[in-house]
Order: sequence, then C-alpha cells, then structure tokens
Amino acid sequence: MKSNVPARIDMSGPMPRHVAVIMDGNGRWARRQGLPRKTGHEAGMNAVRTTIEASVDAGIKILTLFAFSTDNWNRPSEEVSALMSLLKAYAERECSELVEKGVEVRVLGTLARMQPSAREAVERIMRETEGGTTLRLNLMISYSGREDILTAVRRLAARARAGELDPAEIDEACLERALLTSGIPDPDLLIRTSGECRISNFMLWQISYSEIHITPVLWPDFSRDDLFAAVLDYQRRDRRFGRITSA
Repeated sequence: MKSNVPARIDMSGPMPRHVAVIMDGNGRWARRQGLPRKTGHEAGMNAVRTTIEASVDAGIKILTLFAFSTDNWNRPSEEVSALMSLLKAYAERECSELVEKGVEVRVLGTLARMQPSAREAVERIMRETEGGTTLRLNLMISYSGREDILTAVRRLAARARAGELDPAEIDEACLERALLTSGIPDPDLLIRTSGECRISNFMLWQISYSEIHITPVLWPDFSRDDLFAAVLDYQRRDRRFGRITSA
C-alpha cells in the first residue's frame, strides 16, 4: 500500500509522539477575503479534520489542539455563541468518522462555562470515541495554562492542609499529576500558525522542553504539507534537554 506520508519525512528518524497546535488566524483569514469572522471559524474546522488525518498518516500518537482559551470568553457574545455552535456541530458531524479512525477524543478545560448543548455534544463524543488507539485527540476548550497550574497548586495545598500530603514531598511529578493533562506525555512539538511569536497562555508547564515551530500560514489554510513541514523541522533539531552533544 502506498504511504500518504511525503518521502521528505524520515519515518525511521525521530518522530514527535505528541504534537500540540495553537490554531490562530481564523479572523484574519476571513477579513482578508471580506468574509465574516464566523466563516473563518468554519474554515478552521476543515483544517482540524485535515490535521487529524495527517497526524494519523504520520504516526503521531497524541494531537492537542488549542481550540478556545478562557480569554476568548471576553469576545463579543455573538462570536462566542457562533463558536459554541460550531463546536457542537463538529462533535455531532465528526464523531462516527473519528470512531472509525480509532481517534479517542478528550476535552480539557473548564467545561462548566460552556453552553449546555455544546457541553453535551463534547461529552458524547468523548464517550463514543473512548478506547480509540490510533490517535489521542485533546481539545483544549475554555483552557488557561496559568489557571491549570493555579488549580493544581490549590489542590496540593488542600491535601497538605488536610494532612494527606507532606509539602516536602511535592515534586514535579506530584504537580504534573494534579494538572488537567495528568497521564499525558508533554508535547514534543508545538506548532503556532499565523506567524505570531507567543505562547498565549497555553500549556505553560507542559511545553518547557517542546520544540517550537512557527508558520505564517493562517489556520484555515493549514494543510497536510504544513504539518509534515513542521515534523521535518522537528526531525532536524538536536534535542539536548540542557545536555551537550557527545563528540
């Protein structure tokens, strides 16, 4: 069977197990074409499907998409409602295909703030895709990296106050278990679209050693080749984690 993965990716070389993406540029994409922002978000949903399919073909095991930050709640109510409606529609439309592809979906964030219909839709897609082994898809919705860390610290402090935890025993592993991403390996590769050079409060603890790839491509235009180019960039890096390369 012919592989869908371009030859320029070295399938025998280092492959990122976990890829995280800050999806940015929907609004600018729409504005450049004289279209409403909602249309940009709709086009961005197509890029989500493309990226999932390309990740499966490349052998990536975990894909994390920053879909909606806690800061996004400050956007106009009409846009927030449109985003929630799109999320609901995506969950309903894509569920069966994700199950078929073996994609397990997990939604991480403050889901209590979501509109009930959207929350019910994402809870359903999590239930129905549970057990998929081809790809773990994390959708970060109503998520904040700082809030994630702060909430984890509060949990540990409460356990210490209750006498369940010795503060001297709190280490990195202990904190990681209290984060929303507990049990998920840190991203090897972080991709940011639209050319912006900032993290935007995303997975602040988890990306400490992630390789960062910034592309000028706006999210709705993000293609298979763009994902593969990011993987190729990753493969060319020398990941030393503070060490030096032996002579």
